[in-house]
Amino acid sequence: MDTPLSTIAVVGLGTMGTGIAEVLALAGREVIGIDISEAAALGAVASLETSTARAASRGRITEQERSDALARFRTSDELRTAAEAELVIEVVPETYEIKQQVFRELDAIVSPTAILATGTNALSVTRLAAESQHPERVLGLHFFNPAPAMKLVEVVSSVLTAPPAVEAVTKLARELGKEPVAVGDRPGFVADGLLFGYLNQAAAMYESHYASREDIDAAMKLGCGLPMGPLALLDLIGIDTARTVLEAMYAESHDRLHAPAPVLGQLSGAGLTGRKAGRGFYTYDAPGGQDVVPDALTPAADAASGAGRDVASVGVAGSGTMASGIAEVFAKAGYGVVLAARSQEKADVAKGRIAKSLERSVAKGRLTAGARDETLARITAAGSLDAFAEVDLAVEAVAEDLEIKQQLFAALDKVCRPGAVLATTTSSLPVVAIARSTARPQDVIGMHFFNPAPAMKLVEVVRTVLTADDVHATVRAVCAKIRKHPVDCGDRAGFIVNALLFPYLNNAIKMVEEHYASLDDIDAAMKLGGGYPMGPFELLDVVGLDVSLAIEKVLHAEFRDPGLAPAPLLEHLVAAGCLGRKTGRGFREYARR
Repeated sequence: MDTPLSTIAVVGLGTMGTGIAEVLALAGREVIGIDISEAAALGAVASLETSTARAASRGRITEQERSDALARFRTSDELRTAAEAELVIEVVPETYEIKQQVFRELDAIVSPTAILATGTNALSVTRLAAESQHPERVLGLHFFNPAPAMKLVEVVSSVLTAPPAVEAVTKLARELGKEPVAVGDRPGFVADGLLFGYLNQAAAMYESHYASREDIDAAMKLGCGLPMGPLALLDLIGIDTARTVLEAMYAESHDRLHAPAPVLGQLSGAGLTGRKAGRGFYTYDAPGGQDVVPDALTPAADAASGAGRDVASVGVAGSGTMASGIAEVFAKAGYGVVLAARSQEKADVAKGRIAKSLERSVAKGRLTAGARDETLARITAAGSLDAFAEVDLAVEAVAEDLEIKQQLFAALDKVCRPGAVLATTTSSLPVVAIARSTARPQDVIGMHFFNPAPAMKLVEVVRTVLTADDVHATVRAVCAKIRKHPVDCGDRAGFIVNALLFPYLNNAIKMVEEHYASLDDIDAAMKLGGGYPMGPFELLDVVGLDVSLAIEKVLHAEFRDPGLAPAPLLEHLVAAGCLGRKTGRGFREYARR
């Protein structure tokens, strides 16, 4: 199978097939596009003409390169035209019956040395190969949409695949300018195997009315730096397609986290399959459109949560990085801030940290020297909570320990004036348990800032069953003034972001435990295939493995789902003191500073 793969057939000229054909033609391959639909073939030609014209106008390719690429692409409605191909890539509908029929017919058409690749992301490559007369030449070649832009290609081997076939397509992927990742045969492979579990949980979260579709999507974009929210992404992928992938994953894993959320079946059954239908979780301007239009579920632009309480001064309790960052945010927005720590010395150090942060902003041209001085002058460092006597809003940012927070709120209850709003920045503890350590639980709410607070736009606003309406309205108004994006959620473990993020991270660890893929391949797959700013293991080492384990335990204890049990490898690393970057070793080793 040592072949140059110079002539390649693409069977199925939908969006993905057309994109793959474009990549191949631009890379100098002779491409035979095959589709039983004449309209699909014409559409593929038109798409290639349009996209290459756009690339030429932007200087990415020359007019000669465009002309040559178009000349290398020809279409047919007959599978027999694949006879001369050294590689055939099928991208037909995601069913065993259709794909197996294509492979059976190709067996009688192509040469014995030709490689047959399936573009599936949900079906078993082994099962497809077993139906072929030459299973050793069948493998998976999973491109990501849009194929011309996305760098990741998963090269999927079955137990039957011959290594030379894998080597040939891996070499091809690199010559196409892609990043090939070698994976074994299981539904979803690496990227979709992690991505679709996360998407499914987001759909279930929405279905339970825990948070609105807008807040779920905003939380994951702003809290994790993702290019799209999960529900918008499901609409883009196709809700019926997502359900098919999840069904295949569940059939193998029997993990309840992969059992498709009922809402996916309900939307699919109603024909509301996402953008292609013009409606899914959101409503679009037209079938196939990408512009969201208002519908019955769209929040009114002027929707108010009622009258809140006046806030002119803010107290921030704590002396760590998060407390300093939050104090900086409030002071920049014009609030008078009291930054209180356990001692005057610790408070002064925390204020000094803010001064350095502001100085960096001045050096980068983001802040004037005058604004720096005004901001710093609004902050008073105090060595006792007694300084909170007149604040309108008290925000705690101390250690993530329920007992410590309860003691602090009991102290705030005694110090703060009646009517002051008391907010906790907890990311995983029950807000109501903190609220009940006071005699005024109606005044307590969660304000979960993200690190670093000055840069991150998201704040999760967490209401308990006891939180007063005007307290909620107050915090929403304060978020607007400090230029943060508030998302509403109820008081349950993980809120929105951590409840969706940490099961995904945990599943990535399980992949490594099972020797399915390497750390580097998983990180690359999620960055290149999922658009994540960091791979899961990079992120775990930054967050801290001890922090991650604590959150996993809280999620598991709350939801009692076996699939949420912390991966043993994570527990072992924490027990060994390998906590990530802060200790110089986590999933990877780091140079000690």
